[in-house]
Amino acid sequence: MAAPKKGRSASAQSRPGRSLAFILIAIAALTGGMFLSGHPTPRLGIDLAGGTSITLTAKNEPGQPNAINKTNMNTAVDIMNRRVNGLGVSEAEVQTQGSDNIIVNIPKGTNSEEARAQVGTTAKLYFRPVLATEVSGAAASASPSPSASSSSSSKATDKATDKATSSSSASPTSSATSQGRAVTDALKADSTPSASSSASSSASPSASSSASPSASSSASAAATKLQAQYTALDCTDEAQRAKAGEGSKATDPTVACGKNSSGQWQKYVLGPAEVSGTDIKSAAAVFDTQSAAGWKVTMEFTSGGSKKFANITGKLAQNQSPQNQFAIVLDGDVVSDPFVQQALTGGSAEISGSFDQTEAQSLANMLKYGALPLTFKESSVTTVTAALGGEQLHAGLIAGAIGLALVVIYLVLYYRGLSIIAIPSLLVSGALTYVIMALLGPTIGFALNLPAVCGAIVAIGITADSFIVFFERIRDEIREGRSLRPAVERAWPRARRTILVSDFVSFLAAAVLFIVTVGKVQGFAFTLGLTTVLDVVVVFFFTKPLMTLLARRKFYANGHKWSGLDPKALGAKPPLRRTRRPSAPVDPKEA
Repeated sequence: MAAPKKGRSASAQSRPGRSLAFILIAIAALTGGMFLSGHPTPRLGIDLAGGTSITLTAKNEPGQPNAINKTNMNTAVDIMNRRVNGLGVSEAEVQTQGSDNIIVNIPKGTNSEEARAQVGTTAKLYFRPVLATEVSGAAASASPSPSASSSSSSKATDKATDKATSSSSASPTSSATSQGRAVTDALKADSTPSASSSASSSASPSASSSASPSASSSASAAATKLQAQYTALDCTDEAQRAKAGEGSKATDPTVACGKNSSGQWQKYVLGPAEVSGTDIKSAAAVFDTQSAAGWKVTMEFTSGGSKKFANITGKLAQNQSPQNQFAIVLDGDVVSDPFVQQALTGGSAEISGSFDQTEAQSLANMLKYGALPLTFKESSVTTVTAALGGEQLHAGLIAGAIGLALVVIYLVLYYRGLSIIAIPSLLVSGALTYVIMALLGPTIGFALNLPAVCGAIVAIGITADSFIVFFERIRDEIREGRSLRPAVERAWPRARRTILVSDFVSFLAAAVLFIVTVGKVQGFAFTLGLTTVLDVVVVFFFTKPLMTLLARRKFYANGHKWSGLDPKALGAKPPLRRTRRPSAPVDPKEA
């Protein structure tokens, strides 16, 4: 068998089935992954599914020109996620867009005013003394003061060690009455105003003996109320966690929830706030290479914060566990509860324990964020009812169907038999787009909104344009007098260049639009860019191989009048033939 001529690919002509098999296997694999992921449909955006979309823009405060940065914006997203989740919202979406915008998308079924109040305010960070604590939930024992252990003790270098809270060691027969007595005693021990307490104040019930009868009566009522809240609090219940300490002021004792190092929910009775987030000057996560203590969080306080922190740690160091601990409370949730063994008077402190890098960095960011004057303003709030979202989705699907139908009619009327290639190519492109969008929902949080649907509709024309370029190149070769199979192979390189240049321009426009815009327009840009890439994949791995296979069929190769490749209808020149040299005359004598 003769070898293929130089400059021509044998595989491109003789093995188109491999490309077709590749793309069909890819579609099957992606479809299987879509069903295995449990998300057989694309995730819908707020404007289609219904809900509330809030755009928040960060603002720099005087004296803090560099407060808006990637670290603080990511921390703000984490905090807002905690707030939205505290509302009991499922599938809420909080993400940064650009350098100073945060988009909060909350699905239908949530009070928009409550959501705006939750995400639109600056984070509140406080250090509160722990009065009582225990593991929360049905499986927890009844002790109000579980034991604590630590990987290292506090030292003279102003070091507070984060405790690794264990489950309670008290007997299962401990009653709610013992809880109540412990909480009441703790409140009595903390009944003197914290601002006027000296570092040597004793945490005993007698600390409130000098209070007036009316003050004692008021304190007793508050203690009884707080005791009831603490006894009834179940931190494993999301609804109760969201309402824990609701309405409490920074100057009041409160109840709160948080997770301990074992991943269990812990409930707390906390005293009035002694230090606020604005008292922290800086915080960072560092790895301790000298003492092999692992990751730790370092804090530096302002001059006023240093005095407050020295005061609270001096009081806590004289108490027994758990009243030698302070809780770091962010938006009502306890994010850490380290204990101290001595007054920390140097203006700085370290929190160490069984941190990994992620935990240390997360805590440091929360502390640092609480100390920064970073505020947000509402740029826009959009609320869409589920009924309106359904109508918009229905209208978008109808528009897409009309656009697809018009393209199909044009292909059938103008290209006739070639539409058998173009229509399956459009279906393959549509299937890939749908499956990938469905997979991107749980993977990167992509949500299909109305502008994204518009992008998919525009993509129908872009994809059809690629087929038209290829078909017209083939027709040009037939007009030059070539038969179909060589016409396909000669037309492909020129069509390929045109398609790549056209798709590159479309993708570049989509990429620029995605980068410079904020909000729903990005959905249009993302879908346009995705479908442009898929257009290249479909043309290279499906349309061209299918055209090569069908070019071997007599219906197309012989130029049937319904094939769309009829040489006569195209005004083709006479077929190109090789010219032969005339043979030499033969001598009659030799014959």
